[in-house]
Amino acid sequence: IGGVQVGFKSSIWYGSVLRGDVNDISIGSNTSIGDRTIIHVSQNGPGGPQPTEIGNNVVVGPGSILHACTIKDNSLVEAGSTILDGAVIEEGSIVGTGSVVTNGKTVPSGQYWAGSPAKFVRDLTEEEKSYIKQTLQSSLALAEKHDQQHSKPERQKYEEKDLIYEEVH
Repeated sequence: IGGVQVGFKSSIWYGSVLRGDVNDISIGSNTSIGDRTIIHVSQNGPGGPQPTEIGNNVVVGPGSILHACTIKDNSLVEAGSTILDGAVIEEGSIVGTGSVVTNGKTVPSGQYWAGSPAKFVRDLTEEEKSYIKQTLQSSLALAEKHDQQHSKPERQKYEEKDLIYEEVH
């Protein structure tokens, strides 16, 4: 609802809610927003009105909450994390599973933060930097598969389902 922009080849997975009712939400290209993620904005926060801005090539894990924050390009927010008002996740960073990045915190570029409240754990390894790219590529491929399946006429979906059922039995 409201002022929501979603970039090319980005995916918003099942059960997610994007509420741009009192401010804007922008999501860049090639970004994946996991199932059951809630994205909202601020109208009257401590720093005044704040949108939520999510860059390009970002993966947000399922069950996350993003509220009036900024997540820059090539970053990964793992499942169940919460990023609060005015927080900034800089480019190429990872926020660990179930973490809470509190109001106004900045996760510097190339760092891994985790915990509740989230704190610096370490600089990203080369493997973790590759993991961000691999996770993104997997999400993009799966989104494409879902798009192809949902683009088929209903009759074709049922015919294929029957064929699969017959092959299995």
